[in-house]
Amino acid sequence: MGNKGAQGSNCVEIALGVVFGAVVVASMWAASRFISSPGTVLSEEGQVMRAALHAATATLPHLRRGLTQATASKAAPHLRALTQCTALALADRETLLAVEGSGAVRALAGSPTATLFEEGPDDRVHVDPRLEVPELHLGGAVVAPLIVRGERVGSLAAFYARGSRIRPEDTRVVEDAAQLVSAQLELAAVEQQEERLARAELRALRAQISPHFIYNALAAVASYIHTRPDEARELLTDFADFTRYAFRRERPYVTLADELHYVEKYLNLERARFGERLRVRLAVAPEILPAVVPVLSLQPLVENAVRHGMDESGPHDLLIEILGQDLGADALVRVRDTGPGMSPAAARAALEGRSSGIGLGNVQQRLESSFGAGYGLAIESAEGDGTEVRLIVPKSHPRVRAA
Repeated sequence: MGNKGAQGSNCVEIALGVVFGAVVVASMWAASRFISSPGTVLSEEGQVMRAALHAATATLPHLRRGLTQATASKAAPHLRALTQCTALALADRETLLAVEGSGAVRALAGSPTATLFEEGPDDRVHVDPRLEVPELHLGGAVVAPLIVRGERVGSLAAFYARGSRIRPEDTRVVEDAAQLVSAQLELAAVEQQEERLARAELRALRAQISPHFIYNALAAVASYIHTRPDEARELLTDFADFTRYAFRRERPYVTLADELHYVEKYLNLERARFGERLRVRLAVAPEILPAVVPVLSLQPLVENAVRHGMDESGPHDLLIEILGQDLGADALVRVRDTGPGMSPAAARAALEGRSSGIGLGNVQQRLESSFGAGYGLAIESAEGDGTEVRLIVPKSHPRVRAA
């Protein structure tokens, strides 16, 4: 599921690049027409391209957050510069979200869409010549649909001065600009869906962990209350800190340093249960500590190692190693244990969420949803020979930030 979301995001990124190029090329005609007008100092082709590139790229950070009054009002001036029209409007199906032009034109923002133009009988770009508003100095308009996932979500309308003739090149530039906006909105929709999926998967993981972990942790605290009260208080503090961390809703992403900090609190509680039979070795390169990971992405790997590697009734000890390595652009964390191991089929089932393990499939889905194909988990194990789970993430990612 996460892989499909990542593939969808990649496809839209490619489409956005293609449309972006088309907009720049098409807009050079409009920009050159503007440059050749009297009183204009720009004349170099490089300046034309630079102006078109600037206008196109300036819209990207705004509409990637969706189509709202706030994002439309920030994108509209750049789209007007790109299309070289007298006024420009961005609208959803009902409302003029933003209108860029003279003061009187801008005042129409928030009005019904029909105040300025009609959408047209179908989802194709069309010229609306009916508009003649002398006080606004507006003549005809080119109206292009904004299409997201096959459905019209709004319109981009470019208005030209009264008495001017709308040329085929005007229509082409407006249509290409609308495609650029649509591609950004499509990418925003994909990202929002991925975020909803990631949050749903995190809720499922929390529900899966809580009964098992809470019971054992509180049992460990209770066993210390009468014989070692100071340690019981420290364990209770660790338990409270860890549960606040695990169930804090506003933190979908954290740094690796944060995740390791609370993994240590989790291991303190487990060592209270198993004593010296549970040994831990931690060796993580400091260069990867700022890397951002989904919350509860490393802890389930460690909990699995304890749960499946430690025989509660048997005499065997368990060593868990948490090893972090700097791979340049990426960070690698290995969770290795000396437990009984598993078969290749069992390892595949764990990553696919078809086993009784604590959330490995869940973690895998969230990592792929966050960072795309090529990132996530890998398991190396053999029956009777321990298990190593490898987690690989980018050290930085433009769409993932720690809370």
